[in-house]
Amino acid sequence: MLERILRLTTAYPGRVLAVLGIVCVFGGFIGSPVKGLLNADNDSFHDLGSESTRAIEAIQRSSGVLSGPELLVVVDRDRPLALDTVASTLCSDPDVARVVGGSGRDRNDVCRRGSPARAADPQPFVSRDGSKVYFSAVYRASAVANATTRRLLAGLAGIPGVRPGGVGPVYAAVNDQVAHDLTTAELLAFPLLFIAALVTFRSVISAFLPLLVGGFTIVISMMILRVVNAQMAISVFALNLVTGLGLGLAIDYSLFLVSRFREELDRAGEVAEAVRNTVQTAGRTVAYSAVTVAGSGLALLVFPLRFLYSMGVGVIITALVAAIGALVMLPALFAVLGPQVNALGLERWRQAMRAEARAEKSGFWYRLSQFVMRHHALVAVTAVAIVLVLGIPFLRIRFTGIDVSVLPDDAPARIATMELRDDFAAADVNPIMVEVSHPAAGPSGEDSSMTDYTNRLRHLPHVKWVTEARYLGADTWQIGVIADAPALADHTYQLVRDVRALKAPGGSLVGGTTANQIDQLSALRRNLPASLAILAMLVLVALFLMTGSVVLPLKAIVMNLLTISATLGILVFIFQDGRFENLLDYHGQGALESAQITFLFVVAFGLATDYAVFLLMRIKEARDHGAGERESVALGLQRTGRIVTAAAVLFAIAMGAFATSRIEFLKELGLGIALSVLIDATIIRALLVPSLMALMGKWNWWAPDRLRRLHARFGVAAH
Repeated sequence: MLERILRLTTAYPGRVLAVLGIVCVFGGFIGSPVKGLLNADNDSFHDLGSESTRAIEAIQRSSGVLSGPELLVVVDRDRPLALDTVASTLCSDPDVARVVGGSGRDRNDVCRRGSPARAADPQPFVSRDGSKVYFSAVYRASAVANATTRRLLAGLAGIPGVRPGGVGPVYAAVNDQVAHDLTTAELLAFPLLFIAALVTFRSVISAFLPLLVGGFTIVISMMILRVVNAQMAISVFALNLVTGLGLGLAIDYSLFLVSRFREELDRAGEVAEAVRNTVQTAGRTVAYSAVTVAGSGLALLVFPLRFLYSMGVGVIITALVAAIGALVMLPALFAVLGPQVNALGLERWRQAMRAEARAEKSGFWYRLSQFVMRHHALVAVTAVAIVLVLGIPFLRIRFTGIDVSVLPDDAPARIATMELRDDFAAADVNPIMVEVSHPAAGPSGEDSSMTDYTNRLRHLPHVKWVTEARYLGADTWQIGVIADAPALADHTYQLVRDVRALKAPGGSLVGGTTANQIDQLSALRRNLPASLAILAMLVLVALFLMTGSVVLPLKAIVMNLLTISATLGILVFIFQDGRFENLLDYHGQGALESAQITFLFVVAFGLATDYAVFLLMRIKEARDHGAGERESVALGLQRTGRIVTAAAVLFAIAMGAFATSRIEFLKELGLGIALSVLIDATIIRALLVPSLMALMGKWNWWAPDRLRRLHARFGVAAH
């Protein structure tokens, strides 16, 4: 495959670049509307087969409406015009099935329509001090919740004394903030990346090439994401991944190809030969790297959460597109540019480049590796100790989900939702939904056993309010339980467990935000072993085919886990413990968001393997050409140390830009991935790898005879 790419790009570079340009324009046209097409509803973090999901589906199937209110609107009571306008706006929307609320019992059923079987019992819709009321809107089951919420918010915008809150506005605000922060991150990252690439390559042309491949990767990945979304619902959060990871991987791959081409050009002096050697060496490494990173995306597909499997699809698409862009676009550009790849750089920069290329046995990384290998035991123990100390906080990690607390303190949806929770006796901001399968006793829908069950629910600890049991038809009842604590508080988690343990007259299912989070954590624990097995098998197979060793892949797995534990330890120390809140501009939830941390674990594992591939391929290349055990390590580190470090810094900029987000879980993700690549490129690759290679010597390359024969047939041959 690489040989075909090589022949095509060197024989017809102009045509290849023209086709890529056309594809990029077409991809931009097709992919640009993708944001509005991806799933933006609040079920991206739900286990789609869990009890909580089945509870909501049963209620919706029987009633024809969503299980709970998506939109709650607080209105100042001294504004009668606002009260009438809110009621009219909510009732006139065709996707709103039912509106309750207002100034008293006479307005409880505002629209006088769509009440399934019987109206809900009166609730205190008036605030404790009597100055405010709220309306509650329940959508039809056929409605697209996010689109309906946005339409209603637009209709309510600008009305004095009106403050929309609840689940729908909170998730709409989260999506809007994420989209805004994504644009901010891009605007911040691109100039910083160009400056960092310029410092790395010391040439304007060379610094521009990685950004060119990065732009191509983002555009084409979004186009493919739109095509995939037509077949399966993809979460809108996948766009963040495509931008950050696509840019980071494209830069990584470009760095290795550009630096290798410059090295080969300096050595061979002939453009065609330099391009050929680059593709056959660094190109092969990039291909392996892309397969390992894309393979880590498979480890996300096992989770039954739309967010995680969407991220898995995004990782696979982005890694492969980044590799294709680098392997097709860059060789063609090399063939066209030739020595001009080093153009637009200061003369002293060019002299520094030539000196660095020729200082293979006297450069900084060569000297560092020699020092590390002379003191291998001390360095190995010190490096492991540092990583373990950084990872200690990981032992007390706590998990949470996404609710109103992830929004900035000044977000209107957060202010209104907190107002509902604090100022009203029973505002159903995040009710626990109980579905009971039990036939009605008579035509009135009354049932003494259900009344008794409802009373027993009221006596559970930490219950603030319980609605009367409402018969929906088809032997289905619905009860709402409102906790006296936030949805993701420990007391509310325990309340859901108590409700599930309480015997109902018939079979019961419990749903709602809190139940969703409990079921999500259960799904993550249940599927994590399969995900880890995929990751481990990926590393074992990929690195064995590269190196012919069974020891190096096992070491890579251990070192990847050390990197991730240190990263998660730092995140716990910062975000869970609430440190640097002013500096990082966040308000801690006292825990880490569970789905994001799972994604971070898998992606960080894949990226750590990515850097292992780059380093081990150069070590193996030197060893296959006759270098000794320690000499091959020193040469491999000298040839990759600066580039791996630069790649890590650039990747950290690309993903770390998300740490500027005002959404806490996006900060966790951006800072976490940035930390993981920096820890891996410094402590692990620069210190621990060479020290352990020296410690184990020739045993690094050990494999049973049968596997040696297998590698001889299917493994990577030396070039």
